Amino acid sequence: MLKVKLLEANLVVIFWSVIFGEVIGYIGGALELMSYNRLQIGVVAAIVGLIFVNGVHLLSRSDASKSQN
Repeated sequence: MLKVKLLEANLVVIFWSVIFGEVIGYIGGALELMSYNRLQIGVVAAIVGLIFVNGVHLLSRSDASKSQN
């Protein structure tokens, strides 16, 4: 059950990071007069979102185990 919950949480992170990445990429591309590549922006946003959220989760889990000892 825990693995399913983790998978669902990561899928939600991927979904929202792609949405926010597309919006930010579109606005940034328009402001900087750069080309707008949807696939590249979506993949980079998903990877950054996954690294950030899972990194925070792993750091907070290790801090919680150290504080209990």
